[in-house]
Amino acid sequence: MTKIDNGTWVLVADGEKALILENITDDQHPNLRVVRKEEQENPPDRDQATDKAGRQADDGPGQRTALAETDFHQLAKDRFASDLADILYRHAHKGRFDKLVVVASPQVLGALRPELHKEVSDKIVAEIAKTLTNHPVVEIEQAIADEAA
Repeated sequence: MTKIDNGTWVLVADGEKALILENITDDQHPNLRVVRKEEQENPPDRDQATDKAGRQADDGPGQRTALAETDFHQLAKDRFASDLADILYRHAHKGRFDKLVVVASPQVLGALRPELHKEVSDKIVAEIAKTLTNHPVVEIEQAIADEAA
């Protein structure tokens, strides 16, 4: 059971959007208010890549090997995780929060964990592996209440 006290921050993120919320009540009836919104313009990879994958000469007469194309969409998602980690570190370093709940898909959690500074990691009291960025705050509050129960 995780206790989500008054003042606990909640990060709700996917690869392109994030909400930083603060609980202004208790753990049984969380009432979250928005502290900050982050959004990244990240069009699909097909709209970011300009050329088809390259080819490289291979050993043997007339043989060529296709090279893997860079996934710019995924690179942008990874950069976004790094940017979020930096934002959280700045706020943690200024003492703006003591506890943090991270709500994100398993993929985003995996990208975010290695980016987080120890000062932020030490403040994490719960991780919820769900994508809730497009849900109303009421549903986010319910997911956190369910986790705390």
